[in-house]
Amino acid sequence: MTLSTLLIQSMAILGGLGLAIGIMLIAASRKFKVETNPLVEEVVEVLPGVNCGACGFAGCADFAERVVDDNAALDGCPVGGFDVAKEIGGLLGKDVSEGEEMYPYIRCNGGVNCIDRFDYNGIEDCTAVIMLSDGEKGCNYGCMGRGTCVRACPFGAITIGEDRLPRVNKNLCTSCGLCIESCPNDILTMAKETEKIHVRCLSHDKGKQVKAVCGFGCIGCKLCEKACEDDAIKVTKFLAEIDQEKCTACGKCIEKCPQNCIEIR
Repeated sequence: MTLSTLLIQSMAILGGLGLAIGIMLIAASRKFKVETNPLVEEVVEVLPGVNCGACGFAGCADFAERVVDDNAALDGCPVGGFDVAKEIGGLLGKDVSEGEEMYPYIRCNGGVNCIDRFDYNGIEDCTAVIMLSDGEKGCNYGCMGRGTCVRACPFGAITIGEDRLPRVNKNLCTSCGLCIESCPNDILTMAKETEKIHVRCLSHDKGKQVKAVCGFGCIGCKLCEKACEDDAIKVTKFLAEIDQEKCTACGKCIEKCPQNCIEIR
C-alpha cells in the first residue's frame, strides 16, 4: 500500500469521524435545548444593562429570568427605578406602584472633627486601614474616609469632601446599595426622603470617651430623648436612635443636642 493511499484513507477516516461527531452534537443540542421564554429577552432589553448585581442576582439576564418566573420583584432593579419597573410590569401585564425614593445616608459626622491616632501611609482603602489596629481614627465606629464607597459606586455618585466624609449626589445616585455593601464600618445606610431627622453617629462608647476623640459624636446624655414629645428618640447603649415612624421632624432634639450630632435634611 502506497503512502498516498494511506494518507487518503486516514483523511477519509478523520473526515468520517468529524462528520459523525458533528451529527451527534447537533442531535444533542436539539434534544437538550432549553427553551427560553421570549419575555426574558424583552425584559433584558428594558433593563439598564449595568450588571451590577444590586438586585441580588447575577446580572441583568439572571434578574430578567427570575422576574419573568415570578421569583423576583418587579421593582427589584434599583438602578432602573420606577420607570424600568413600570416597563417590566407592562410587559408582564402587572401593575406597579411607585415606592418612596431612598438614598444612602452617612451616619457619621466625624471626619476631620475626629482625631487620628496615628499617621496612616498605605493603601487608600477603608478595609485596609481598619485591619491596621482597628483604623487610624480615634473612634472605632467612625468613617475612615479612604473612599472605598467612592470606588464601589459605578455611577460616580459619591465623593469624599474636604471634611473626609462621603458626599452623595442624588442626581447621579441610583440607590443600588453597592456603597453600603462596601463600607466596613456600616457608615452608610438607606434612608427615605421623608425621614428628615437623623443621628450622625454610630458610637456606643461612653460620653467622656467620645468627647475625647470627636467634636460631634453622641455622648448618650439623653437630652434629646427628654425633649422629644413624640417618644420618637431613645438612647440605647450611649447612642441616640430615632423611630422614624414616630418622628414628626419638630427639631426639638436638634435644639437640645450639645454635640450637634443630630441633623435635619
